[in-house]
Amino acid sequence: MSAFSNGPGPGCESIKCSSNSCNMHRQASGITESPRARSKALVFAESYSASAQDVHHAIVEYREEILEALHRCQEEGGKSGGILLPHRLVDELQRAATKANKPMIMGGDFARLAQSCQEVVVSEPCMGLALRPIIGMWKYIRICINTLTIEELSVSDYLSFKEGLTEAGKQLDARERLWTLEVDLEPFNSSFPHMSRPSSIGDGVRFLNRHLSSRLFTTPHATFNPVCDFLRTLQTNGDPLMVGKRITDVNAMQKALTKAEQLLLRCDAQAPFATVAAKLQEIGLERGWGNTVGAALDTMHLLGELLQAPDAELLQEFLGRLPIIFNVAILSPHGFFGQKDVLGKPDTGGQVVYILDMVRALEREMLKRIHAQGLNMEPQIIVITRLIPEALGTSCNQRIERIEGTEHAKILRVPFRSKAGILRKWISRFEVYPYLEQFTMDVARELRKELGGRPDFIIGNYSDGNLVASLLSSYLNTTMCTIAHALEKTKYPDADVHWKKLDSQYHFSCQFTADLIAMNASDFIITSTFQEIAGDADTVGQYESHTAFTMPGLYRVVKGVDVFDPKFNIVSPGADPEVYFPFYEADRRLTKLHPGIVDLLFGSDEAPRAKGVLKDKKKPILFSMARLDRVKNLTGLAELYAKSDRLRAVCNLVIVGGIVDPSQTKDVEEKEQCERMHALIKEYKLEGQLRWLVAQKDRVANGELYRYIADTRGAFVQPALYEAFGLTVIEAMTCGLPCFATNRGGPAEIIKNGLSGYHIDPYHPEEAGNIMADFFEAAGDGSAWDKISRAGLERIRSRYTWEIYAERLMTLSRVYSFWKYVKKLDRREARRYLEMFYILRLRPLIAQMKAAQDDVGLTEAAGVVQTDGDAK
Repeated sequence: MSAFSNGPGPGCESIKCSSNSCNMHRQASGITESPRARSKALVFAESYSASAQDVHHAIVEYREEILEALHRCQEEGGKSGGILLPHRLVDELQRAATKANKPMIMGGDFARLAQSCQEVVVSEPCMGLALRPIIGMWKYIRICINTLTIEELSVSDYLSFKEGLTEAGKQLDARERLWTLEVDLEPFNSSFPHMSRPSSIGDGVRFLNRHLSSRLFTTPHATFNPVCDFLRTLQTNGDPLMVGKRITDVNAMQKALTKAEQLLLRCDAQAPFATVAAKLQEIGLERGWGNTVGAALDTMHLLGELLQAPDAELLQEFLGRLPIIFNVAILSPHGFFGQKDVLGKPDTGGQVVYILDMVRALEREMLKRIHAQGLNMEPQIIVITRLIPEALGTSCNQRIERIEGTEHAKILRVPFRSKAGILRKWISRFEVYPYLEQFTMDVARELRKELGGRPDFIIGNYSDGNLVASLLSSYLNTTMCTIAHALEKTKYPDADVHWKKLDSQYHFSCQFTADLIAMNASDFIITSTFQEIAGDADTVGQYESHTAFTMPGLYRVVKGVDVFDPKFNIVSPGADPEVYFPFYEADRRLTKLHPGIVDLLFGSDEAPRAKGVLKDKKKPILFSMARLDRVKNLTGLAELYAKSDRLRAVCNLVIVGGIVDPSQTKDVEEKEQCERMHALIKEYKLEGQLRWLVAQKDRVANGELYRYIADTRGAFVQPALYEAFGLTVIEAMTCGLPCFATNRGGPAEIIKNGLSGYHIDPYHPEEAGNIMADFFEAAGDGSAWDKISRAGLERIRSRYTWEIYAERLMTLSRVYSFWKYVKKLDRREARRYLEMFYILRLRPLIAQMKAAQDDVGLTEAAGVVQTDGDAK
């Protein structure tokens, strides 16, 4: 609770009942009420919250068993640091119901409440429950078990209660807690249109168009029209597009459109626009309306209808045709960003593949639109990343690299610099923050040099790229979108509340702060799935987890992100169709690679490229490919397989990821996981059944590897503890390989469980092993395998292609540029608040991080080379 908020303090001694909960107070004092009096169901789907009184009656319904479950949770909380995973409350309730032989308990009110619980915080004698009755809607309850005192908490009070679990929180008395810095973006968005239905989340552009288009022409001034005003800003290299300088108001625009339509109706619709360009210019209309007379006339008709009667669908179609986006800048600073020999290196994986595929698709879409607009121009797409002088055999030390498969796209590399000089070696993505501010200024300078001006559209990627994009967008006044790829707060359980324990290795204090700033600064955010934004009925979304959280001793976020904000849009990527295609397309198969694949999978060689030799080559292969880090959970998969006799009996396990020699990596986490994998192989005697291969960096060969494993009637498994999207799942399904994938994140949305693949819970490995064993046992006759393979391919074709992705992203960029200009949706007040937060909180954190790096010699180890003069 902030010093400026109202309500009771965080301690139990301050609990007081409001007038509408006095009955709860009487019961807590010993005045009980018959259970039959209140068996009212807590129908969470119809109400945003349940009152403390309702919770009390839900407990009274089966008091003895529910209190037993709560006591067990309290005991477990004491052993596990005070925070329990959401399933524990339901598990303990199920245990109590089974023990009492009362299965009806699991259909009661409290069971429904427990199923909506996303977190249990235990701090004796009380426990706090974070309830999520509806996607995006939260309710906080504190229960003191001994007295059955129940209190509804504000967000601030719940977070304060949670902070009491940590050393930082325990050191603060009630007065000091009043002065904890609270981050609250809600006041800045109170007048901004927001959605209210969970089903609308992720389709922000549709809502925004519908909400605002009807208000476009409310001004009584005939001289002003937002569409016309916006059109007058369009230009390229100083030359106006669509509307000339002589058209100064809406009356002039309408007159020009009338004259132009009369002119064009007398011409051949198929005639090139150039044949009428001079006459239209005399009227005041410039090029950009279309490449033919008919196309230009159609665009003019759209505008005419909009001027007459605003309509959301017409508006989006019209904006999609506008010549706005010619130069695109894409930010991805960390890792080894290149086209060859980089995959599998530290911090280098699916994001690189995603961006390169995106660039190729965007260029095709931009060329198509520029041609349709009747313009003779070349788009430019520049991917900006870090230049690494000591590039370890890659091209990452080259300033410029043309992107294969494109004509107008390239990689621009800019080094990390500080006052000490240029950083020569790779550093972890968690260590880059001290360099990003200077990197932003260097990128702005280099972009102007390459483009001859500023970009029309900026795309950020991951935490570091999104922070740079937000700084660059503010500096250049350019529309920006951000793509998270992965938000680390959701990958490391309780990483916010226990940030101090992890900060020396991961620097989450900087990263979470950077994420919060970039999310709120972005003009729009694209995600691959709904789950990434708001999860599902049972699981919290990645972005949703940033709604409210605390970092004790640093700050408390009471309203960080709102998943109902119309800036969120789902734009799902696909797999490169030239690389990934079904195994049965025999004419396209790369059979020349098969001898090498056979040797890779079944060869007898081991270190340095492999560990383990498969004995029974007739068994189908259970295959996984990912980075070797804790969250990707490849060691968890190996352990799952090792402990499942059924699974070991029906298939071999092939894991591709990282390195097999721990001395060959400088990445701390990769080294730990490598050593763990070796220990598992030895402990469970997996030699002969498991083959572990180093990262495979040739994606063309990897495409054929997927198909070859499909030939063996194998399957792909993605076992991550959390996966934002799941690009490897898309790749495998596109090749016709049946897939098992984590139910934590995007793959759960890609796969329809039991129809086009299977969900597995990485936190219940025995159950996951049985699901996979069931499949392989049933797939013996071939029909079960074929059914899942076909359904997976159909799922991909209907939803996940780069063509759909590029078309939608280019439309979004135009629509949000329009609304940003017309309705000033840059949220100026919020931006000023974020600037203050950046300067007063993030910059000092980064300075502390840099000092710590210097203390441990990281800068020296990374090979800083002095340059001429300080960084400018």
